[in-house]
Amino acid sequence: MGAYLYILRCSDGSYYVGTTISSLETRVAEHQAGRYSGYTASRRPVVLMFDQHFDRLDDAAAAERQVKGWRREKKEALIRGDYDALPFLARRRASFETRSKGRSSG
Repeated sequence: MGAYLYILRCSDGSYYVGTTISSLETRVAEHQAGRYSGYTASRRPVVLMFDQHFDRLDDAAAAERQVKGWRREKKEALIRGDYDALPFLARRRASFETRSKGRSSG
């Protein structure tokens, strides 16, 4: 059976990350129709930008949590299929945070 991780681009340019065990086409149509009063309901129309099938729902849910924590730039690299950029984008943020902590406020 499995599950899908998917990324939608909303009408305001934001991204929505979700998972579904139903048909991906059905789930995207539900977002388009505003069937649920969630994030995408007021940001229609939406466009499917990325999807990935997982054999287990637990794996899809774990991937959803991970991707939801990513900055826009990293989500866009995933959408483009630029997998080589993903580790760089993770290191870049960590490097910036390390440098920022070393600055004094005085």
